Amino acid sequence: MNLDIAIESPWPDSFDWEALAARAATAAAQVVTELANGRLEASLLFTSDAEIHALNREWRDRDKPTNVLSFPMLERDELLCLATDGPPEMLGDIALAHQTCAREAAEKGVSLEHHAAHLIVHGLLHLAGHDHEISPADAEAMEALEVKALALMGVQDPYGDD
Repeated sequence: MNLDIAIESPWPDSFDWEALAARAATAAAQVVTELANGRLEASLLFTSDAEIHALNREWRDRDKPTNVLSFPMLERDELLCLATDGPPEMLGDIALAHQTCAREAAEKGVSLEHHAAHLIVHGLLHLAGHDHEISPADAEAMEALEVKALALMGVQDPYGDD
């Protein structure tokens, strides 16, 4: 999968967010193999709470910031039957809000980098058609995929109590 990454203020430039995103995409593709299709492209925006708030209000009718937004451009069945040969295919867009991510990371006692990795994997799974809001079983299945992908990156289980 090819990622088009934009990093805006206030995300610190002292960390290689592009490398983290690439590692997260690779790990997600190892766990959800349909993401390994080389034709797929996704955009990833590291931005501010204000920008996420505006996107959330415009596209989801929710008047507040959130940690990550995903905007899929393929239906799951389209993704599953996508041939490996052909032109690039846009999977969708993901946006992460710095202030919310930083606050959540501090509350969880984890690094911003590990929390961002979790949210990138989470967003990619949404783009692949997984949804934790459908049922408790779907939430458990999606969380299990996240935990597997993050383990490949050396990131601790974000849902564990340890």
